[in-house]
Amino acid sequence: MKIEVRISGLGGQGVVLAGQILGKAAVYDGKNVVQTQSYGAEARGSSAKSEVIISDEKIGFPAVRQCDVLIAMSQGALDKHLKDLKEDGLLMVDSTYVKDTREKKTRIFKIPATENAEKMFGTKIYANMLILGALTKVANIVSEDSMKKAIEDTVTEKVVAADKKAYEKGKELVQ
Repeated sequence: MKIEVRISGLGGQGVVLAGQILGKAAVYDGKNVVQTQSYGAEARGSSAKSEVIISDEKIGFPAVRQCDVLIAMSQGALDKHLKDLKEDGLLMVDSTYVKDTREKKTRIFKIPATENAEKMFGTKIYANMLILGALTKVANIVSEDSMKKAIEDTVTEKVVAADKKAYEKGKELVQ
């Protein structure tokens, strides 16, 4: 089994952190993982992406070519990366910012992540954790325990409780 995931959005949305946590969780599950990231020089507000390849076998090429899962946290990210999503892939969007998902033969999940993060925590910085919760529930890529451990081991002690609460809420947002 090999799964290629691209998480895309804008700098400041936690795209890179989400990729790091997903990759770490897969390692905890005993998988081989490659995680890469790129973002614009301006950082906040510019294009950002994190790619995670998870496999039972050795990974020969470190970049995502055709993703099985595309997460788009902004309309620009969806417009830029939708062409790389496999026909039978999984598309997850932050419906707070992504309004036009176009027609493609894929499973689409619209998660109002930023909207819920602002309602629950008064800030949008937890949208990435809501997305990870939803992804864990629908895609079954990594185990629940590994994801929680990866969150604990990656974020600062100050935000770990809020991040885990947002992660749990994300699972509830999936219809």
